[in-house]
Amino acid sequence: MFRRQRPRAAIVDLDGTLVNSVDAHARAWVAAFRESGFDVSIDQVRSLLGMPPDQMLAHLLGLPRNSEDAGAILRSRAEIFRTRFLGKIAPFVGARALLERIRRQDMRITIAASNSEAEASGLLVVAGVADLVDEVVTADDARRFTPEADLIQVAIRYAGSPRDATIVLGDTPFDVESGRRAGASVIAFRCGGWGDAALVGASAIYDDPRDLLNHFRTSPFSPPSPVEHAVRAVSVLQPARAM
Repeated sequence: MFRRQRPRAAIVDLDGTLVNSVDAHARAWVAAFRESGFDVSIDQVRSLLGMPPDQMLAHLLGLPRNSEDAGAILRSRAEIFRTRFLGKIAPFVGARALLERIRRQDMRITIAASNSEAEASGLLVVAGVADLVDEVVTADDARRFTPEADLIQVAIRYAGSPRDATIVLGDTPFDVESGRRAGASVIAFRCGGWGDAALVGASAIYDDPRDLLNHFRTSPFSPPSPVEHAVRAVSVLQPARAM
Protein backbone atom coordinates (compact mmCIF):
# COMPACT_ATOMS: atom_id res chain seq x y z
CA MET A 1 0.00 0.00 0.00
CA PHE A 2 1.35 3.42 -0.93
CA ARG A 3 1.04 6.28 1.50
CA ARG A 4 -1.54 8.89 0.56
CA GLN A 5 -0.60 12.55 0.64
CA ARG A 6 -2.27 14.70 3.26
CA PRO A 7 -4.83 16.79 1.34
CA ARG A 8 -3.64 20.39 1.14
CA ALA A 9 -6.00 22.09 -1.32
CA ALA A 10 -9.55 21.80 -2.58
CA ILE A 11 -10.53 22.97 -6.06
CA VAL A 12 -14.29 23.54 -5.86
CA ASP A 13 -16.83 24.02 -8.64
CA LEU A 14 -19.79 26.38 -8.15
CA ASP A 15 -22.70 25.42 -10.41
CA GLY A 16 -24.38 22.17 -9.40
CA THR A 17 -21.83 21.70 -6.62
CA LEU A 18 -22.33 24.55 -4.14
CA VAL A 19 -25.36 26.23 -5.71
CA ASN A 20 -28.49 24.74 -7.26
CA SER A 21 -28.13 26.57 -10.56
CA VAL A 22 -28.07 23.89 -13.25
CA ASP A 23 -31.70 24.33 -14.30
CA ALA A 24 -31.29 28.12 -14.38
CA HIS A 25 -28.25 27.87 -16.63
CA ALA A 26 -29.99 25.44 -18.98
CA ARG A 27 -33.02 27.71 -19.33
CA ALA A 28 -30.86 30.78 -19.88
CA TRP A 29 -28.98 29.02 -22.67
CA VAL A 30 -32.20 27.90 -24.37
CA ALA A 31 -33.63 31.44 -24.20
CA ALA A 32 -30.42 32.89 -25.66
CA PHE A 33 -30.41 30.39 -28.50
CA ARG A 34 -34.00 31.24 -29.34
CA GLU A 35 -33.27 34.97 -29.36
CA SER A 36 -30.57 34.29 -31.95
CA GLY A 37 -32.83 32.07 -34.05
CA PHE A 38 -31.46 28.66 -33.04
CA ASP A 39 -33.72 25.81 -31.92
CA VAL A 40 -31.86 23.91 -29.20
CA SER A 41 -33.68 21.79 -26.63
CA ILE A 42 -33.10 22.00 -22.91
CA ASP A 43 -32.03 18.34 -22.87
CA GLN A 44 -29.32 19.07 -25.43
CA VAL A 45 -28.05 21.90 -23.25
CA ARG A 46 -28.19 19.90 -20.03
CA SER A 47 -26.06 17.15 -21.53
CA LEU A 48 -23.24 19.64 -22.10
CA LEU A 49 -23.41 21.82 -18.97
CA GLY A 50 -20.00 21.89 -17.37
CA MET A 51 -18.32 22.16 -20.76
CA PRO A 52 -16.67 25.55 -21.47
CA PRO A 53 -19.25 27.81 -23.18
CA ASP A 54 -17.28 28.26 -26.41
CA GLN A 55 -16.94 24.49 -26.73
CA MET A 56 -20.68 24.09 -26.16
CA LEU A 57 -21.43 26.51 -28.99
CA ALA A 58 -19.05 24.68 -31.29
CA HIS A 59 -20.57 21.32 -30.37
CA LEU A 60 -24.22 22.35 -30.68
CA LEU A 61 -24.08 24.85 -33.50
CA GLY A 62 -20.66 24.53 -35.10
CA LEU A 63 -19.93 28.18 -34.32
CA PRO A 64 -16.28 29.29 -34.20
CA ARG A 65 -15.17 30.79 -30.89
CA ASN A 66 -14.70 34.32 -32.22
CA SER A 67 -17.69 34.44 -34.56
CA GLU A 68 -20.25 37.23 -34.36
CA ASP A 69 -23.08 34.75 -33.66
CA ALA A 70 -21.15 33.12 -30.81
CA GLY A 71 -20.45 36.47 -29.19
CA ALA A 72 -24.09 37.52 -29.46
CA ILE A 73 -25.32 34.29 -27.86
CA LEU A 74 -22.81 34.49 -25.02
CA ARG A 75 -23.75 38.09 -24.22
CA SER A 76 -27.46 37.30 -24.40
CA ARG A 77 -27.12 34.25 -22.18
CA ALA A 78 -25.17 36.20 -19.55
CA GLU A 79 -27.79 38.98 -19.46
CA ILE A 80 -30.72 36.54 -19.32
CA PHE A 81 -29.09 34.56 -16.52
CA ARG A 82 -28.32 37.71 -14.50
CA THR A 83 -31.72 39.36 -14.87
CA ARG A 84 -34.12 36.40 -14.90
CA PHE A 85 -32.50 33.63 -12.88
CA LEU A 86 -29.66 34.67 -10.56
CA GLY A 87 -32.00 36.04 -7.88
CA LYS A 88 -33.91 32.75 -7.73
CA ILE A 89 -30.91 30.48 -7.13
CA ALA A 90 -30.17 29.00 -3.69
CA PRO A 91 -27.15 27.19 -2.24
CA PHE A 92 -27.33 23.48 -1.57
CA VAL A 93 -27.89 22.58 2.06
CA GLY A 94 -24.53 22.10 3.75
CA ALA A 95 -22.49 24.06 1.18
CA ARG A 96 -21.06 26.60 3.65
CA ALA A 97 -20.69 24.05 6.44
CA LEU A 98 -18.68 21.79 4.11
CA LEU A 99 -16.24 24.54 3.19
CA GLU A 100 -15.91 25.50 6.87
CA ARG A 101 -15.00 21.87 7.61
CA ILE A 102 -12.41 21.86 4.84
CA ARG A 103 -10.91 25.09 6.21
CA ARG A 104 -10.63 23.58 9.70
CA GLN A 105 -8.41 20.93 8.14
CA ASP A 106 -6.00 23.72 7.15
CA MET A 107 -6.60 23.33 3.41
CA ARG A 108 -6.62 26.07 0.81
CA ILE A 109 -9.88 26.48 -1.09
CA THR A 110 -9.89 27.62 -4.71
CA ILE A 111 -13.12 28.10 -6.61
CA ALA A 112 -12.88 26.95 -10.23
CA ALA A 113 -15.84 28.40 -12.12
CA SER A 114 -16.39 28.11 -15.86
CA ASN A 115 -18.43 31.34 -15.59
CA SER A 116 -17.18 34.83 -16.28
CA GLU A 117 -15.65 36.71 -13.35
CA ALA A 118 -18.79 38.82 -12.90
CA GLU A 119 -21.11 35.82 -12.94
CA ALA A 120 -18.92 33.84 -10.55
CA SER A 121 -18.96 36.77 -8.12
CA GLY A 122 -22.75 36.75 -8.11
CA LEU A 123 -22.88 33.00 -7.51
CA LEU A 124 -20.40 33.30 -4.64
CA VAL A 125 -22.79 35.74 -2.98
CA VAL A 126 -25.59 33.21 -3.46
CA ALA A 127 -23.44 30.43 -2.01
CA GLY A 128 -22.46 32.58 0.98
CA VAL A 129 -18.88 31.28 1.02
CA ALA A 130 -16.76 34.16 -0.31
CA ASP A 131 -15.05 34.65 3.06
CA LEU A 132 -13.91 31.01 3.11
CA VAL A 133 -12.23 31.08 -0.30
CA ASP A 134 -8.55 31.79 -0.99
CA GLU A 135 -8.75 32.22 -4.78
CA VAL A 136 -11.43 32.35 -7.44
CA VAL A 137 -10.38 31.16 -10.88
CA THR A 138 -12.83 31.77 -13.72
CA ALA A 139 -13.04 31.28 -17.46
CA ASP A 140 -11.54 34.77 -17.79
CA ASP A 141 -8.41 33.63 -15.93
CA ALA A 142 -8.07 30.47 -18.00
CA ARG A 143 -8.16 32.50 -21.23
CA ARG A 144 -5.24 34.57 -19.99
CA PHE A 145 -3.09 31.43 -20.35
CA THR A 146 -4.44 30.20 -23.69
CA PRO A 147 -7.97 29.99 -25.12
CA GLU A 148 -7.82 26.21 -24.66
CA ALA A 149 -6.42 26.27 -21.10
CA ASP A 150 -7.91 23.67 -18.77
CA LEU A 151 -9.63 25.47 -15.89
CA ILE A 152 -8.78 22.84 -13.27
CA GLN A 153 -5.10 22.85 -14.16
CA VAL A 154 -5.05 26.65 -13.98
CA ALA A 155 -6.79 26.51 -10.57
CA ILE A 156 -4.23 24.00 -9.24
CA ARG A 157 -1.46 26.33 -10.36
CA TYR A 158 -3.12 29.23 -8.52
CA ALA A 159 -3.58 27.09 -5.39
CA GLY A 160 0.10 26.12 -5.35
CA SER A 161 -0.62 22.62 -4.12
CA PRO A 162 1.00 19.36 -5.28
CA ARG A 163 -1.38 17.61 -7.66
CA ASP A 164 -1.47 14.44 -5.60
CA ALA A 165 -2.40 16.47 -2.51
CA THR A 166 -5.26 18.27 -4.28
CA ILE A 167 -8.93 17.28 -4.33
CA VAL A 168 -11.30 18.49 -7.03
CA LEU A 169 -14.95 18.79 -6.00
CA GLY A 170 -17.46 18.90 -8.87
CA ASP A 171 -20.67 17.50 -10.31
CA THR A 172 -20.18 16.74 -14.00
CA PRO A 173 -18.25 14.20 -16.09
CA PHE A 174 -16.22 17.16 -17.35
CA ASP A 175 -15.09 17.91 -13.78
CA VAL A 176 -14.11 14.28 -13.25
CA GLU A 177 -12.19 14.05 -16.50
CA SER A 178 -10.44 17.38 -15.99
CA GLY A 179 -9.46 16.60 -12.40
CA ARG A 180 -8.08 13.17 -13.26
CA ARG A 181 -6.19 14.57 -16.24
CA ALA A 182 -4.61 17.12 -13.89
CA GLY A 183 -3.46 14.35 -11.54
CA ALA A 184 -5.81 15.23 -8.67
CA SER A 185 -8.35 13.14 -6.78
CA VAL A 186 -11.96 13.93 -7.64
CA ILE A 187 -15.06 13.88 -5.44
CA ALA A 188 -18.31 14.10 -7.40
CA PHE A 189 -21.84 15.10 -6.38
CA ARG A 190 -25.08 13.75 -7.84
CA CYS A 191 -26.98 16.97 -7.09
CA GLY A 192 -25.93 18.50 -10.42
CA GLY A 193 -28.09 15.96 -12.21
CA TRP A 194 -25.54 13.37 -13.33
CA GLY A 195 -25.77 9.72 -12.22
CA ASP A 196 -23.00 7.45 -11.01
CA ALA A 197 -22.43 5.89 -14.44
CA ALA A 198 -21.54 9.32 -15.85
CA LEU A 199 -19.25 10.10 -12.92
CA VAL A 200 -17.07 7.00 -13.23
CA GLY A 201 -13.48 7.87 -12.41
CA ALA A 202 -14.28 9.92 -9.31
CA SER A 203 -12.58 8.72 -6.12
CA ALA A 204 -15.92 9.02 -4.32
CA ILE A 205 -19.48 10.09 -5.15
CA TYR A 206 -21.94 11.72 -2.73
CA ASP A 207 -25.45 13.07 -3.07
CA ASP A 208 -24.62 16.68 -2.19
CA PRO A 209 -22.54 18.85 0.19
CA ARG A 210 -24.48 17.68 3.24
CA ASP A 211 -23.92 14.01 2.34
CA LEU A 212 -20.16 14.56 2.03
CA LEU A 213 -20.12 16.53 5.28
CA ASN A 214 -21.88 13.66 7.07
CA HIS A 215 -19.25 11.22 5.76
CA PHE A 216 -16.26 13.56 5.91
CA ARG A 217 -14.17 11.34 8.20
CA THR A 218 -14.24 8.47 5.72
CA SER A 219 -13.95 10.62 2.58
CA PRO A 220 -10.82 11.36 0.52
CA PHE A 221 -10.56 14.60 2.53
CA SER A 222 -9.62 12.56 5.59
CA PRO A 223 -5.85 12.62 6.28
CA PRO A 224 -3.96 9.32 6.00
CA SER A 225 -4.49 7.23 9.12
CA PRO A 226 -1.69 5.97 11.42
CA VAL A 227 -2.55 2.46 10.21
CA GLU A 228 -1.76 3.46 6.63
CA HIS A 229 1.55 4.92 7.78
CA ALA A 230 2.40 1.76 9.72
CA VAL A 231 1.56 -0.51 6.79
CA ARG A 232 3.69 1.61 4.50
CA ALA A 233 6.60 1.49 6.97
CA VAL A 234 6.40 -2.30 7.26
CA SER A 235 6.25 -2.73 3.48
CA VAL A 236 9.37 -0.57 3.10
CA LEU A 237 11.43 -2.10 5.90
CA GLN A 238 10.49 -5.76 5.58
CA PRO A 239 13.17 -7.66 3.59
CA ALA A 240 12.10 -9.56 0.53
CA ARG A 241 11.63 -13.30 1.02
CA ALA A 242 13.98 -15.64 -0.73
CA MET A 243 12.32 -17.53 -3.55
